[in-house]
Amino acid sequence: MSAIARWLGRVDYLPTWRSMQRFTDVRDAATADELWCLEHPPVYTLGMNADASHVLAPGAIPVVAIDRGGQVTYHGPGQLVVYPLLDLKRLRLGVRDLVTALERAVVALAAEYGIAAAPRREAPGVYVAGAKLASLGLRIRRGCSYHGLALNVAMDLEPFARINPCGFAGLAVTDLATLGVASSAERAARALVPHLGRELGLGPIEFAGAPARASA
Repeated sequence: MSAIARWLGRVDYLPTWRSMQRFTDVRDAATADELWCLEHPPVYTLGMNADASHVLAPGAIPVVAIDRGGQVTYHGPGQLVVYPLLDLKRLRLGVRDLVTALERAVVALAAEYGIAAAPRREAPGVYVAGAKLASLGLRIRRGCSYHGLALNVAMDLEPFARINPCGFAGLAVTDLATLGVASSAERAARALVPHLGRELGLGPIEFAGAPARASA
């Protein structure tokens, strides 16, 4: 079964999260897997077991407690967020397989740009010279995944200084722009999706329009 990628543009966090949950709750064995690619307005999100003390000075940026794993992270304009809505049972993927596939796709994309990036097993994500380029946070329900991957493309990195990113005090954060790559989140999505298709075993993926359920 072929998978579908959707570019949703810039959409608010809460309705998109609820849409992911609904998609996961109503899907069945005949439902195609989807990759939702998008940006969010500024928001901090806290995982289910996150320590709120890692949110240092959020200011006017909202803080939302959600149902993924992991600690606190920041989403904002210029960051590519990819939500892999996958039937892991059908793909025969475990959680570690999924994490590894997402990380490897980002590493492959970075390599296209001449950037040496790598994951860290003790701290999921993708790093360049010790600075975090991409974060991961997932939820598995009914054997299916949602939430996912955030790749910093060309964004204001200052809000990361107001938190301990992913629970690590003083963790440096970078983006593709800082590393010399000129791209938008949408262009990065279209470059990343083929790598995701290969690493996840989805094969070629077509981009389609945004579903009404994912609108802000």
